[in-house]
Amino acid sequence: MTPPAVSFIARSGTGKTTLVEKVIAELKQRHYRVGAIKHDAHRFDIDQPGKDSHRFTSAGADTMLVSSSSKLALVKQHQQAPEISTLIATYFDDVDIVLTEGFKQSHMAKIEVFRAGYSEGLISRTDQRDTSLIAVASDTKIDVDVPVFDLNDIQALTDFIVEKFSLSRSTG
Repeated sequence: MTPPAVSFIARSGTGKTTLVEKVIAELKQRHYRVGAIKHDAHRFDIDQPGKDSHRFTSAGADTMLVSSSSKLALVKQHQQAPEISTLIATYFDDVDIVLTEGFKQSHMAKIEVFRAGYSEGLISRTDQRDTSLIAVASDTKIDVDVPVFDLNDIQALTDFIVEKFSLSRSTG
């Protein structure tokens, strides 16, 4: 079964990574299994020269997996970025919820991070109104048509996420 997902969006420097990190920790403390996806527009590469995995992909492997007793990393070549829904359905069937950072163009539920002095306005309320915005986390009072949470009130924001997606904990 595909888990629910919510994407945290914001302009650069507003603290979305820190917020996602805190929400993950709070969900884990509540015994939920959490998946995370970071959108990277800068073409990252975890496959480093000199490593065996790099040798395999340099030789032409389309898919390469590094596995140890505690974790794995998958490097999969593709011509076009997969849809976020495909990534979630393919790789996250063993979690209760997936939190993503970025993917502001997607149609998935979004929580926007707004910080005074870093933003001229909400990304989701600029040219076209993004109807997938479900909440805002902010360090200042903001007038918007969705719930607004204090950026530092991780428990209240997590409560909202748990309730909004009717999360239930996995067994096992």
